[in-house]
Amino acid sequence: MRNTIAEFTRVVADIVGDCGEINFDSSRPDGTPRKLLDVSRLDKLGWRATTSLHDGLRRAYAAYHASPVAVRE
Repeated sequence: MRNTIAEFTRVVADIVGDCGEINFDSSRPDGTPRKLLDVSRLDKLGWRATTSLHDGLRRAYAAYHASPVAVRE
């Protein structure tokens, strides 16, 4: 699965409920060099991720808001 920064940005905006405009500076370099995570050792141990990126971000955001250190506006 290959996702772009734009796709990730839209997922985060959806989770936090931000309906603002997303702008990208096309004069800047196009991201960082591609980095791949090697999960072959985990795969050999039989481990599989059970939480999707969207669900993990949603749960982390909810936990942040439930914490006493969350910044309130």
